[in-house]
Amino acid sequence: MPDTPPTSAETDASPRPPTPDHSPRRPALVLILGSLTALGPLTIDLYLPALPQVSSDLHISQAVTQLTLTAFMLGIALGQLIIGPLSDTVGRRGPLLIGLTVYVTAGAVCALAPSPAVLIGMRLVQGLAGAAGIVIARAVVRDLYEGLAAARLLSSLMLVSGTAPILAPVLGAQLLRLTSWRGVFAALTLLGLAVLAATTSLLTETLPNSRRRPSGLATTLRTMRGLLRDSPFTGYLLTGSLGFAALFAYIAGSSFTLQEIYGASPQNYSLLFALNSIGMVTTGQLNGKLLLGRFPSHRILAAGLAVLGAAGTALVLMVTATHAGLPWIAAALFLTACPVGMILPTTTALCLQRAPHAAGSASALVGTTQFLMGALAPALTGLGGRSAALAMAVSVLGLALAAAGCFLTFCRPWRDAPDPLSQ
Repeated sequence: MPDTPPTSAETDASPRPPTPDHSPRRPALVLILGSLTALGPLTIDLYLPALPQVSSDLHISQAVTQLTLTAFMLGIALGQLIIGPLSDTVGRRGPLLIGLTVYVTAGAVCALAPSPAVLIGMRLVQGLAGAAGIVIARAVVRDLYEGLAAARLLSSLMLVSGTAPILAPVLGAQLLRLTSWRGVFAALTLLGLAVLAATTSLLTETLPNSRRRPSGLATTLRTMRGLLRDSPFTGYLLTGSLGFAALFAYIAGSSFTLQEIYGASPQNYSLLFALNSIGMVTTGQLNGKLLLGRFPSHRILAAGLAVLGAAGTALVLMVTATHAGLPWIAAALFLTACPVGMILPTTTALCLQRAPHAAGSASALVGTTQFLMGALAPALTGLGGRSAALAMAVSVLGLALAAAGCFLTFCRPWRDAPDPLSQ
């Protein structure tokens, strides 16, 4: 396959304009886009400490409870596939504001859900709507920046989008001391309203009419087919998505594993989760400020994948061959989270770099593939039952190895070629 970005739509792509004078200044842009990107993960993480309570209150099994996570992640995956290409046609602002409005409405219904079916259904709707923030935030980055600058901005977004999940389990655990899981959804609804208000007042349109693409399903499919035919794009896409799935195998399995098997209280679990999130955010900042630009992006990816694979191996060995206690398991989970701060922003920037003509569609493919693969993680870890620790460990290791295999197969990092982010 060719090593140049796909050319199927370059002929009708307008040259990139300079960063608009009316766009938010960089600190405000980072805050807004980071909040939009964080809203989806935050909707998961604030809710995690409540999973056992949901299972008990609604009289459902662990596997059915995990479906409330799976439904949300499937919604985010499918929503990005729809909203991303749509934003290439009609602009970024309109779809974003509509999506946030529906997200707020669905969250309010979740808080009042009378049955598991209603809760799972509304979580699906909440995911579909919440997808707008994630997919459009990435597209806005590509509208305004490219190459190394885009990669560094994506890493900076982790400071905001990663800080929220750090606080979320802690806040979720404290909320559960004051209210039930329904109160958690009420808090998410209020948060969605705040993000909607900030976005409405601060974020302007970043895709001018001259750079919008024709609408229609055939055009969208043709664009996405052209992207997927580009071998490096597909490699970066799969590498990042499988790394993301490994992270979600940890996220989905850790609540039951640490609390019910290793005896962590909801408060201790939330503190461990926060520590791991701090590690991931810190790695993301080091990636953007120190590593990118000094080392080839392929070398950074290889290092991140190696650490992730080592952490998965350690988890499997601890669960199966030793009697390791909570501190050792927590340390291995810390090493599982940290390299994702290198893998996700780097692979995302590399994907967007190869699609200057269709940032929304490329962002949709990135987000949809990430969350479709991530949606498998709760289902896989939920199958473990009392062996949830082993299911989580095996899932992390298997997904890490699959990510490394895709990176080697499609991207061929051993070649002596210029750094893709410097081109």
